[in-house]
Amino acid sequence: MKLSVEKKGEIIKKYSKSKNDNGSTNVQVALLSKRISGLTEHLKVNKKDQSTRRGLLKLVGKRKSLLSYLKKKSIKEYQELIKGLGLRK
Repeated sequence: MKLSVEKKGEIIKKYSKSKNDNGSTNVQVALLSKRISGLTEHLKVNKKDQSTRRGLLKLVGKRKSLLSYLKKKSIKEYQELIKGLGLRK
């Protein structure tokens, strides 16, 4: 599922470190989390949509690798981010 420009802008503004920051690890994880939640809702209705399920699993893997990178880089930022997004870790 594609995010609207407005939603994307809100997420970037909330999780960015500076005014021009739109690609940091925090922002990428937040955007992936939003897409993952949208695809999860889609799959609750469309249980047999295997191509979407595969895409969802790829996004979850990407988010996991970004989170492990962030955890190695800065444990404090990692903890703040998962608390803000409501992720389990």
